[in-house]
Amino acid sequence: MATRTLSINGRAVRVDAPDDETLLSVLRNRLNLTGTKYGCGEGECGACTVLLDGKSVRSCQTIVSQAAAAKVTTIEGLEQNGRLSAVQQAFLDEGAFQCGYCTSGMIMQATDLLQREPQSTEAQIVTGMNGNLCRCGTYPRIVAAVQRAAHSVQKAGAR
Repeated sequence: MATRTLSINGRAVRVDAPDDETLLSVLRNRLNLTGTKYGCGEGECGACTVLLDGKSVRSCQTIVSQAAAAKVTTIEGLEQNGRLSAVQQAFLDEGAFQCGYCTSGMIMQATDLLQREPQSTEAQIVTGMNGNLCRCGTYPRIVAAVQRAAHSVQKAGAR
């Protein structure tokens, strides 16, 4: 067991965990950040997606020692000063969820996508969100939410 300091959602957090424990397990079981979900445990469904230095990763496949020198952002870290991020708000506005289990991973993946491609086309959104599964099949609303978030970010940037 090693004690390390992680940067989680802009805060330094000390945690005791074995080097080979997954980031997902540390977030959920040691830090009580339960917005990141356990889905398949194999990095295939995207429910556990977080941002590591701004890039989306599957936290079920990332060991905590890999995250030690990086900035980790979870779904809990996207809101700022009590305001949802543009992507979170767009998912809410579009009703881009049904059961909600995949939603945090979808939002994190979309956040990364829009950071890289802020003017994403529908085709780029579909490709960029590939690998994040929604068992309820709300894909059309998810694409609409990402498009809404992109327009929102572009509009705010134009002010």
